[in-house]
Amino acid sequence: MSEHYHAVVWIDHREARVFHFSATEADEHVVHPHDPTVHIHHHANSIGSGHASEDQKFLHQVAAAVANSKAVLITGPSTAKHELVKHIEHHDPQQAKTIAGVEALDHPTNGELLAHARKFFRAADRMSPQK
Repeated sequence: MSEHYHAVVWIDHREARVFHFSATEADEHVVHPHDPTVHIHHHANSIGSGHASEDQKFLHQVAAAVANSKAVLITGPSTAKHELVKHIEHHDPQQAKTIAGVEALDHPTNGELLAHARKFFRAADRMSPQK
């Protein structure tokens, strides 16, 4: 993985785009679940919640992709971003300390995602020392 201080993750249940970046450079890594879920609808009078269970292996792969980062922004359009945060908090509390923010973000292009993350960290970095 990269030696960049910052990372941003955009995640949904079909893929995770991970960028390690600086002000001028970025390295991309895409993680796909082994068995991507399809959209599940809940029907009246049926058993079950209509939600697919969390793919722990996928979440572990994404967490591993940002394990060496010192500050991570986690984004995405749905619940997968919160599932990733819970996974990291449960399996590696030290790594959870590197999560700088969790934000809802629809489906940005790679350039839009990086611009958003750089803007986020410009503001956040003014508030905290980098070691």
